[in-house]
Amino acid sequence: MIRLAKANPSALRFLVVGGIGFVITMAINYGLKLFVIPQHPVTALSLGIIVATIVSYWMNKKWSFDDRGDRHTGQEMLLFVVVSVIGVAINSAPLYLSRYGLGFEVPQVSRTTQEIADFVSGPVIGTMLAMVFRYWAMNKFVFPKRAQLDDVLSPVSPSTASTPTA
Repeated sequence: MIRLAKANPSALRFLVVGGIGFVITMAINYGLKLFVIPQHPVTALSLGIIVATIVSYWMNKKWSFDDRGDRHTGQEMLLFVVVSVIGVAINSAPLYLSRYGLGFEVPQVSRTTQEIADFVSGPVIGTMLAMVFRYWAMNKFVFPKRAQLDDVLSPVSPSTASTPTA
């Protein structure tokens, strides 16, 4: 584990930022779900994810991927928003499926069963799926390494590539 962290420190920092985002998401999700909009659990989870995503952009830019991200800030933020919107959809899909596809909601099941199903499907399964997608997309598109960014911005065509002469 220590070798993995030394070999890829951005991954470890990304996980820490994700943990902070998880706490923010859960606080907002359960605050809204229990006290404000109990009839809209997917909306409550989505709002929590959106707030956590805003916080995580700043933390990822300044800490997780601080050695990258040479793009114009506006372009970087747009890509981050696109990746995050897809991440919100991935994160919310298992909860939506659990509640409305499989029917894990009161009165079909007990309140306890509903809450356990909500937690397992949204915050656990959804977060794990979205985390894998977000890390891949952040590395590939939002905060690419400088060499990857150069390849994307100015691809080498066969006619301009230098060829060794014998």
